[in-house]
Amino acid sequence: MTESDLKFVQEHVNALQKRVRNACKVSGRNTTDVTIVAASKTKPAELIRAAYNEGITCFGENYVQELTTKRDQLIDTDIQWHCIGHLQTNKVKYIAKFVQMIHSVDSFKLAEEISKCAAKNKRTIDILLQVNTSGEESKSGVEPDAVLALAKECSMLPNIRLCGLMALPEPQDDIEQVRPEFRLLSSLRNEIQNTLHLESFIHLSMGMSDDFEIAIEEGATLIRPGTVVFGARSYNN
Repeated sequence: MTESDLKFVQEHVNALQKRVRNACKVSGRNTTDVTIVAASKTKPAELIRAAYNEGITCFGENYVQELTTKRDQLIDTDIQWHCIGHLQTNKVKYIAKFVQMIHSVDSFKLAEEISKCAAKNKRTIDILLQVNTSGEESKSGVEPDAVLALAKECSMLPNIRLCGLMALPEPQDDIEQVRPEFRLLSSLRNEIQNTLHLESFIHLSMGMSDDFEIAIEEGATLIRPGTVVFGARSYNN
């Protein structure tokens, strides 16, 4: 890890924070309403620490092994670790001791396993339901017309707190084309809030490096930028 790598992250975190503040101002929202969950997949602990030192306290990882390794390497910090990738039920036990939030719950079976593992660790784990807003068959997530029923089931489980919805929109050449998916997620969140009256059901996890400003305009409370913080991912590492 070179000084230039660390400086790159420092400068890009500061630029991102400024863009988030500007997007909130344009949208008439408070900056405190939006949390940056930096997507740190493939990035080493040293770069995560550099981002943390600039004020990022939440980091999202896609893979359980990478998540647990980095958590151990940065155990001296108060980083909040989020699982933002597809999660298999047999992997929940490895992160149940420490994970702050799981964004990618798309079945009652997975929610039930999270509940069981949280109970074993005497914890309550925050979860989001992932919605397939794009209709792509290759994407994980519950269908929009089934998410209310899943939310009802999950709300009855102990040791989890149902906190909102997450989506991973279809990539578009024109980023404005993702706006309808963000609006769909927001409307689904509002419908579930109004139906189930869950005080904790406030979050919309949506928006990444290319479209987080549009996501903020459409009500995102959690954004997941990665490359805009750390640069291109290094899959060979």
